[in-house]
Amino acid sequence: MKSGSVITLAHEPGSFADYGAFELKRGYQKNLGMALVFAGALHLIIIGGFLLISSLSSKPPEAKGVVRIKTIAELAPPPSVSQTEAPQVAVASPALAAPSVGIPKAVPDEEAPQDVTIASQKELSEIQDLSAKSIIGGGGDSIAIDIPMEEYMPAPGEFVPVDEQPVALEYVKPEYPPMARQAGFEGTVWVEALVDKNGNVRDVRVVKSSGSSAGFEEAAIEAAKKTKWKPAISNKQPVAVRVTYPVVFKLTGK
Repeated sequence: MKSGSVITLAHEPGSFADYGAFELKRGYQKNLGMALVFAGALHLIIIGGFLLISSLSSKPPEAKGVVRIKTIAELAPPPSVSQTEAPQVAVASPALAAPSVGIPKAVPDEEAPQDVTIASQKELSEIQDLSAKSIIGGGGDSIAIDIPMEEYMPAPGEFVPVDEQPVALEYVKPEYPPMARQAGFEGTVWVEALVDKNGNVRDVRVVKSSGSSAGFEEAAIEAAKKTKWKPAISNKQPVAVRVTYPVVFKLTGK
């Protein structure tokens, strides 16, 4: 063999198979598709047959105690209209032990109870009717208590409709608690004061404390009791109401 020469090999047709085997691939895809279709159809037939057999063999459940009537002759006659009372059912009464009779015993005279007179029902009704008449001066059928508006005092937290709210005329400044001043404490106390028709404070209570034990609540109550108010007006008349306001304790040096 000489250097630089090219050798070409020739082959006869049919001596080597075509590269890739295209014919085999086409047959493989066709067979795979037919197998999938056949398997899917077989599964559908098996599942459908199982469901069909289950539906045909199963029966709807029947409730216990149900009586099926197929003809009108099996119906019982209707109850009589004239029967108004329910039939009596005999109930066996429990056996009760016979009560034992006590034997009276003699006791000394000083231990014996005094004679007691028990009032009859008629006497009790007369006493009750008499007490009702003495209270309301009437027949005792109903009791009506009428308190004048100027003497009425509302309960804590009760709302009283007024035309004009009360106004503080002489506001008394509370004394700053010495312990709170030394410690540098400040706080706010909400108080509720009952102001009567004359503008005087009749009652004071704390509705929200300062949250400290420095004496703010006691000082706020004492100051609220000394405050003078212009009373509230309802229907052009002074009335008693409850007023809620804050009492602020603040150091002036801060």
